[in-house]
Amino acid sequence: MNPWKSVKGLPRDMWVLFYTTLINRSGTMVIPFLVLYLTQKIGVTASEAGVALLVYGIGAFISAPLTGRLADKIGALKVMKISLVGTSLVMLVYGFITNYYLILVFSFILSVINEAFRPANLSLISEIVTPAQRRISFALNRLGINIGMSIGPVVGGFLILIDYHFLFYVNAFASLAAGIYLILTPWTSLSESESTIEEVSSQTKLNASVLGDRKYLFFLFAVIPANLVFFQHLGGVPLYIVDELGYSTAAFGLLSAINTVLIIIAEVPLNNMMSNMSYSRSMFIGALLAAIGFGAMAVARDITPLIITIIIWTFGEMIFFPVTATYASEIAPAKKRGEYMGYFQMTFSFAFSAGPWLGTVVYENYGPVILWSGALVMGLITAVLILFVKEKQNESA
Repeated sequence: MNPWKSVKGLPRDMWVLFYTTLINRSGTMVIPFLVLYLTQKIGVTASEAGVALLVYGIGAFISAPLTGRLADKIGALKVMKISLVGTSLVMLVYGFITNYYLILVFSFILSVINEAFRPANLSLISEIVTPAQRRISFALNRLGINIGMSIGPVVGGFLILIDYHFLFYVNAFASLAAGIYLILTPWTSLSESESTIEEVSSQTKLNASVLGDRKYLFFLFAVIPANLVFFQHLGGVPLYIVDELGYSTAAFGLLSAINTVLIIIAEVPLNNMMSNMSYSRSMFIGALLAAIGFGAMAVARDITPLIITIIIWTFGEMIFFPVTATYASEIAPAKKRGEYMGYFQMTFSFAFSAGPWLGTVVYENYGPVILWSGALVMGLITAVLILFVKEKQNESA
């Protein structure tokens, strides 16, 4: 059986979104190097640079449900176009600001506009593919993100050697190029019959509010601990490998590449092979692998054990993120999918902001053993909570 066979059956519009994401992410380099830019070029302290990242995270957290609701009102595709073009314009201005407090203001503005793309993108993917194709489609979307993110920061590292401002120019160009591609590419949609089937199945919830949907809120609450664990690859992992174990930054870079390469090679086929597995079981396995993989780092001090732990939690990541996005889109009413996906993205933004920070605080105050033991417990909490997440009743249909 060809594990990539199901990808060939995806609608053309899904590939348009894939290439849009790939183009945009291939130029993402300002945020990964923002701390270095602010400390080395602008001259602020490391803590002040951290505040800028925190402000960016807060903007993403606040804007996610609002932009999701906007996508429901004016259309997800329109929000994505505005986000890409708007990000390009703000990025150009951002690169010329030298006042620290103005940088904080524009960090928030950039976050709101740039991160508006995510919930709209998740919502649109849910609309243009059939329910049976959603899991593989979200995996394909993550493939575009990871391929792009393996290009952007690498190119950005070389551009810094020339001038930091090139980060902003290239990032702005990539966002604009992705926006122009999305605007100029002819767009089709699901047939009326396919769209109507799902809309009718959700009629009983069309008037419901996200905050009144206890089933969905419980799901969001359940995934947060595991999300915090997964984002330790940005916080606790580099500190542990470089500072605690004494490996070079080059060695850390190579170890990190294992995660990216595995995702690029295996995530889409893996989700295709697991397409018939229930959501709750898939999410349970993903959270369990996160708990085991990150928890085992407490005793992994040599290269081989470190590689094994990275492989374990990477497989957890490849399972957990696509299936949680799929479940969120399945449980959302058709007319409120943007809002629902916005709240789902909010949990992701919260983990992105709080996860690395929390990991560094625990590491610095209590040491790596407590950090990775805590990661084990957090992952297990999500795994247990997922057992109480109810399957969508018409999932098998």
